[in-house]
Amino acid sequence: MQEHAVVYLAGIGILAIACQWFAWWVKLPAILFLLVAGILAGPVAGWLDPDAVFGGLLFPIIELSVAVILFEGSLSLHLDEIRGLERVVRRLVGVGVLVTWAVVTLATHVFVGFSWAIAILFGAMTVVTGPTVIVPMLRTVRPKASLASILRWEGIIIDPVGALLAVLVFEFIVSGAERHPLGHTLKSFAEILLIGGLLGIAAGYFLGVVLRRHWMPEYLHNVATLTVVIGIFSLANVVQPESGLLAVTVMGLWLANMKGVPIDDILDFKESLSVLLISGLFIILAARIDFREFELLGWGALGVFLVMQFVARPLKAAVATWGSSLDWRERALIGWIAPRGIVAAAMAALFAIRLQAQGFAEAPLLVPLTFLVIIGTVALQSATARPLAMWLRVAEPEPRGFLIVGANPLARAIAAALNEKGFRTLLADGEWDNVRAALMEGHDVYYGNVVSEHADRHLDLVGIGRLLALCPRREVNALAVMRYASEFGRDAVFSLRTEGDQGKGEKARTEAKAPGRRLFGEDVTYQRLTEMMKKGARIRSTKLTESFDFAEYYRQHFGRGIPLFAIDQKGRLHPFVVGDEPEPKAGWTLLGLIEPDEEETTDEYPKALQEEGASAHTRGGAS
Repeated sequence: MQEHAVVYLAGIGILAIACQWFAWWVKLPAILFLLVAGILAGPVAGWLDPDAVFGGLLFPIIELSVAVILFEGSLSLHLDEIRGLERVVRRLVGVGVLVTWAVVTLATHVFVGFSWAIAILFGAMTVVTGPTVIVPMLRTVRPKASLASILRWEGIIIDPVGALLAVLVFEFIVSGAERHPLGHTLKSFAEILLIGGLLGIAAGYFLGVVLRRHWMPEYLHNVATLTVVIGIFSLANVVQPESGLLAVTVMGLWLANMKGVPIDDILDFKESLSVLLISGLFIILAARIDFREFELLGWGALGVFLVMQFVARPLKAAVATWGSSLDWRERALIGWIAPRGIVAAAMAALFAIRLQAQGFAEAPLLVPLTFLVIIGTVALQSATARPLAMWLRVAEPEPRGFLIVGANPLARAIAAALNEKGFRTLLADGEWDNVRAALMEGHDVYYGNVVSEHADRHLDLVGIGRLLALCPRREVNALAVMRYASEFGRDAVFSLRTEGDQGKGEKARTEAKAPGRRLFGEDVTYQRLTEMMKKGARIRSTKLTESFDFAEYYRQHFGRGIPLFAIDQKGRLHPFVVGDEPEPKAGWTLLGLIEPDEEETTDEYPKALQEEGASAHTRGGAS
């Protein structure tokens, strides 16, 4: 079968991309579809037999993949973020981890009959959730912003913390596997901690200095980092067997917290690499599942899952939220959502092979038990979390907020106007000057490419359901609209037209058609609105009445004003869109960009959103 290895590799790649794409389309964690694809390709159809395809390379592939995954996870863990977290999140990743660990360990020992050593390891592996399973679920559930922040930060932080805990437990088990006296076992464990920790710190510091002092060209940063990860993993295992995973985890943690080290590009590269490795790895691991192993687990495996879902998680949530301002409904939702994910499955596969070689009879059962927990938690919680959140009345009824592409002066002015009316906005821009100005004005801002994988992982879109593409660069708007059309729906993505310098003569400037629903009018462009603002135009709010209707508003502001948004009496916001303009009525509020008239001066003109009523409209509608 090895002579057809290229065919199998290509097939695994196609399956992996198809699963990732489908998961993105239906907004569910990709791990669920990867596991199903692996099971169908392996034990069901018999097409893929990883042991026969990869032979002796299977174990090194799994081992190196886990090392890269753990490094990438620890590279995203910043100690400053932990110190600044709210008490609930600190408890979830602190004492809450210990609660879950203890309850799952006991359930595994009682229901499945694992030895205490293997049960403790399984409990340590399954404390993790991870952003790759939490973030897609939160976008579907749409809980309150406070709950979403708690669950999201727990997933980000608990991933490397839980992985480090599992690695330490595994190293302790392996160090005592030869039945040495306790003193010798503790000595071996201490050596693993010492060697793995020191090598990880040394590698992280060395690489950090190289990157910080620009001793290496930027195009080599990603490849060099990957090489160092593989090298330090191998070196640690040679110097002290079983210390490699600890070394790469510590290396990532150290590198992430060094000052002045440019790791954003490295993190993006590692995230992309992790997606590739994780996707292929899960299909390979699922294809190795033997259904007879599920029979060996028996109904006890279901007992472990039920305890994990209905006892361990609610108990952890109760301990973590004790004395907090959260009510019982919010605590209940936190106590329900905790899907297991990638790190748990990857570590289970690796540790099972290693422990089986050490003579642990239950080791092969770690993989099917872990996969059963992953599939169970992801499937159950994906199907029930949204209805539960609605029943508990802790879900956002409708996402009212806006993701605004661009943090330029126009975008900031529109964001300020929407904020004033109670609509959440999140500005996204890759230009630091714009981001800094937005931060100084008090806006929520994302610094980076809004269509990047880093944005997919870190953008907090809870409560946000529409997109305004207000960047002066047409290609940025186009990419954003295409990316978020599937996220929010095609009717919820809007783009402002831009102008280019592609022509001379009668039409010196030609139109660059904007993707998405066109904002504010057929002849309205980003450049036109910007020029109006330079002349003193500001966004003003006007409430319509029976005597001052939209026609009168349009007449009084003709030639010096452009209506942008209309807010109806139920508080719903309607952008003025080409071909689908709202029909404002009495009681509605209009937000428009209005230039001062001849009797007004720029200095006298209000610098912020100005409230005006119909009775205040004198001197031609400007007040």
